[in-house]
Amino acid sequence: MLANFLIGLREGLEAGLIVGILVAYLNKLQRRDILPRLWVGIGAAIVISLGVGAILTWGPYGLSFQAQEILGGGLSILAVGLVTWMIFWMGKHARALKHELQGKLDAAIAGAGIGIVVIGFVSVGREGVETALFIWASVASSGSAVVGTISAVAGILVSIVIAYLIYRGLVRINLSRFFTWTGLFLVLVAAGVLSYGIGDLQEAGVIPGFGQAAFSVAHIIQPSTWYGTVLGGLFNFTPEPTWAQFAAWLLYLLVVTPLFLHSALARPRTTDLQPTDLQPAEPVSAERTA
Repeated sequence: MLANFLIGLREGLEAGLIVGILVAYLNKLQRRDILPRLWVGIGAAIVISLGVGAILTWGPYGLSFQAQEILGGGLSILAVGLVTWMIFWMGKHARALKHELQGKLDAAIAGAGIGIVVIGFVSVGREGVETALFIWASVASSGSAVVGTISAVAGILVSIVIAYLIYRGLVRINLSRFFTWTGLFLVLVAAGVLSYGIGDLQEAGVIPGFGQAAFSVAHIIQPSTWYGTVLGGLFNFTPEPTWAQFAAWLLYLLVVTPLFLHSALARPRTTDLQPTDLQPAEPVSAERTA
């Protein structure tokens, strides 16, 4: 599905750029001897992220139906909160990301050797756990576990290739526009996941109103049609939402979308992430201009 592909692509590219900044800075300091420790931390973060995904996928099977619905609904809402925070955090801190990472590396180099491992683990692990949780919530709400997982993995693999090409200076991409458009798309996806999570909690009896549809557009958009399937797969569209689902979906969009657009439009046209930050030798052709 396109939604999971873009989630994997965006999150993977964020992690790839962070790794690129860390590696390039160590190369500039001529401390390639520290790189193995950094890769150990990054590798541990990847393992933890995969472990979180596995627990989310297979862990709830032994629970009762009500417990599964409560867990699924709660984690879906948590995933929406995390991805919303991530979208705004990236827009706010992108300009200072390079200096923050370099400052942490300087402190770790001056201190104990384990500090380099921790930096690699935390920097990539945060992105990995967020990605695992949101992809799980998106896949669970769409009902297409295999297709959704494959799409997400494909997005991550593509992001790795793009990040490497940027690092080597072989590709030019406007990262600011990329993160703005994918961020707006994720806001729409998150609204659908939030609606799905509310529906799970209603099925479990935590929130009243289960089975009481606010309205029906099934006669206009039938779930069995190709466009109904596309809307359901991308945005968790349901033709007969409950009042709680519709209210949560609408309120989220009315609050988050204007705030996101305002932050994107108010963002400076240049950022601190310059071409030479990702490539120690030759200028890289990546720009972060609006």
